[in-house]
Amino acid sequence: HVDHGKTSILDAIRKTNVTSREAGGITQAIGAYQVTVKVNDEDRIVTFLDTPGHEAFTAMRMRGAQSTDIAVLVVAADDGIMPQTIEAIHHAKAANTPIIVAINKIDKPEANPDRVKQELMQYDLVPEEYGGDVICCPVSAKTGEGLENLLENIVLESDVMELRANPNRAAYGIVIEAELDKGKGSVARVLVQKGTLHQGDVVAVGSAYGKVRAMTDDKGKRIKAAVPSQPCEILGLNSVPNAGEIFQVKDNEKEAKAYAAAFVTENKQKMIEESKKKVSLDALFDQIKAGEIKELPIILKADVQGSVEAVKDSLEKIKNDEVAVKVIHSGVGAINESDVVLASASNAIVIGFDVKPDSTAREIADREHVDIRLYNIIYKAIEDVEAAMKGMLAPVYEEKVIGHAEIRQIFKASGVGSIAGCMVKDGLVQRGAKARITRGENQIFDGEIASVKRFKDDVKEVKAGFECGLVFDGFNEIELEDWVEVYVMEEVKR
Repeated sequence: HVDHGKTSILDAIRKTNVTSREAGGITQAIGAYQVTVKVNDEDRIVTFLDTPGHEAFTAMRMRGAQSTDIAVLVVAADDGIMPQTIEAIHHAKAANTPIIVAINKIDKPEANPDRVKQELMQYDLVPEEYGGDVICCPVSAKTGEGLENLLENIVLESDVMELRANPNRAAYGIVIEAELDKGKGSVARVLVQKGTLHQGDVVAVGSAYGKVRAMTDDKGKRIKAAVPSQPCEILGLNSVPNAGEIFQVKDNEKEAKAYAAAFVTENKQKMIEESKKKVSLDALFDQIKAGEIKELPIILKADVQGSVEAVKDSLEKIKNDEVAVKVIHSGVGAINESDVVLASASNAIVIGFDVKPDSTAREIADREHVDIRLYNIIYKAIEDVEAAMKGMLAPVYEEKVIGHAEIRQIFKASGVGSIAGCMVKDGLVQRGAKARITRGENQIFDGEIASVKRFKDDVKEVKAGFECGLVFDGFNEIELEDWVEVYVMEEVKR
């Protein structure tokens, strides 16, 4: 991973702005930090959740939860925008999160913050000095320069957004991560978003529930309550919840238990509903007709940058009266977990050009019903997308062998030609199916079975272990001991 210095910025901020006196003894337990900032002589607290590369964030996005109010995008002043940066921009945009850019490493002689600002504009992030609304803060995690300015800008942006939460209500928030600890049982690290969470509260989170037995803050100190935007670790749940699940306080255990049970049933139903709503090239035409889709979001991955550009340009030219194609993220390399998660959260189709999905990506795509299409010819991809938009995706067929037979006798019949007296060896033989006849090593016929007879009667099919008479469409040159493979063409669900 290209090190732009996310962690060093966080470390530098924590050193200069640690909330309590225990500067040396920070035990980072949660992946979330709180720091105090003085703005206009007023102490303000900012909570940082460490790196949205964190699976929890993508999981939260998939569940439609907002974990962050503001995203701080760290770009190194000497490297400029890298593929991971682009990925982060697209994730933040898909979540509608305002972005503040921290241009790091400005202490380096080769630092070029202006180049970074110009690069940002290619991704619709227009810095304030160019008349846009994106705040860019030059910083150096090494010397500490610009960090105060960054923090102030975060606080000011939050004031503009009027981020307020009511501390006097039942708590509600999100799970950052959770695990099973040998000594403590189920441990959940949560971020309180509304209300105040108290020790002794009964919480329900996804299919887990329980009474909060103990709470610790981000420094590992025991606490009795956590207020909005405060991260803490809680013990007492009956099972381990998933990262990204929403937790809420209930009146009593009975209610929490009922909520957890309902969550399980509802989730199953929701998954069925979701899979119907997911966009796929097959269902695209119906979804367009139903007015459900106005643009077709595509995530594009290719083996080299040249292909990415070429395919992207060609795809973005496709449009008809109802739908325009929009490439929301493109990059070089295999289709990975991040691509599929972004596709799921943005209801996009993933197109791979000369690349394949890795196994995790394939697994998530199956689970989340994300349509992944692989191509090695540009015009094929364009044809498919165009055809889907017109509702004419030609079905894809694959063959399925259904049986084998051996020719043991040959009869001649006037008007019919040769009839092959066969023994069905395995599977079955079916009228209208296709047959491949081989003699020794050579294939001598590949075509349709015109009729299947049992004694004198025409039948639809004959199973293994029985004899039958076969007539092949337009082919009479059969011999004894010819081998017949019977197959059908089945439409593949795309």
